[in-house]
Amino acid sequence: MAFLALQMSLTALGIDLLLPAFPDMRADLGLAPGSTEISGIVTTFFVGLALGQIVLGVVSDTVGRRPVLVVGIALYVVGAVLSVLAPSLPALLAARFLWGLGAAGGRVLAIAIVRDRFVGGAMARTYSLVMAFFVVVPIVAPTVGALVLRVVGWRELIGLNVAVAGVALWLVLRRYEETLPPAARRPLRFGLVLTAVRRIATDPRSGPPVLAQAVLFGAFASYLGTAEVVIGDVFGRPAAFPLVFGAIAVVAGLGSLANGRLVERVGIPRMLTGALAGLIIGATALVVLGAVSDGRPPMVLWIAALMFVVFNHATLIPNLSTRAMAPMGDIAGVASAVIGSVLIGGGALLGSVYDRAYDGTVTPLSLAFLGGGLVVAGLVAASARAAARRDGDGSPPGPPGGPPVVAPTGV
Repeated sequence: MAFLALQMSLTALGIDLLLPAFPDMRADLGLAPGSTEISGIVTTFFVGLALGQIVLGVVSDTVGRRPVLVVGIALYVVGAVLSVLAPSLPALLAARFLWGLGAAGGRVLAIAIVRDRFVGGAMARTYSLVMAFFVVVPIVAPTVGALVLRVVGWRELIGLNVAVAGVALWLVLRRYEETLPPAARRPLRFGLVLTAVRRIATDPRSGPPVLAQAVLFGAFASYLGTAEVVIGDVFGRPAAFPLVFGAIAVVAGLGSLANGRLVERVGIPRMLTGALAGLIIGATALVVLGAVSDGRPPMVLWIAALMFVVFNHATLIPNLSTRAMAPMGDIAGVASAVIGSVLIGGGALLGSVYDRAYDGTVTPLSLAFLGGGLVVAGLVAASARAAARRDGDGSPPGPPGGPPVVAPTGV
């Protein structure tokens, strides 16, 4: 689990380490203070991450997980180095796109490796525990970034990303044993992507949960892109950003950990219902706090409500992902890639829309979380009804999910 968390952490590290550097990056690249244009480095990273998952996921179903992890880390390092050398914002955005392509390997294959080994509640539990480990990076990265920025510039700070990528590569080469046996591999056919898209879109157990994840991630991506501006400009506490961001990340980790402990006992449907209710209640509190204060509520109250939202958000994602992946066991790699691409690509584009709506208050972000929660509630309800009708018609339940392996051997 620690190994998988590190692979996924390359993604978070590529974003969160640089968040405290936004003011320095604006100054260096000739942007106005407080400009949200700098959030483009988050959006382009996510777009590369989304597209990279398709290619790397398909290839991993053919050649195995290990070589694709190696290629992904290599692209990650190249993108990071080009970001260091970028002379302008457009050049930096292009480098960040490549950086995101490389980060896709760790993210999509971590999920595929979990699916190689687990199914059902065990899969949801393992994925939640991996996410709980993974969330350590958002807790510490902004603080580490802020400390390092006291002695070096934002370009030198990227050297930490390269160093961690080197550790991840060493672990892949020396410690990871392939989890996709040759007998389970498929010929390289990018047409399989269309097959996966069609199956996900037409299966009521997969399609709505995938869209729900994208909607949820849209609000969260906007939070990542604007948190530094909100805390600095709306609340007037720029020095508090690393601490607040880290505290919210702790809450997200607790949500993933709680889900991992409870999901097998309580069941995915009840966990989804409870987490959705909690997210909508918390988001409603965000909107109300903003409405009664002209968009500038007391920081402590608004952050407390945001923590409640993020806790439930972290509980929802692994359960929605498990639901979406469960019928896709025979094409786990490419299905994980398609689902991850829709989640991150669609969410990043939606988040960029929310970023542009920023008006110097907390209102746009609060409405993004509330609107997203209501849409997700509708998608989950529609999925449950459609799945019930399908099962009631006697339709086949879909492809087998694979053997219920319960021990993470080989990692």
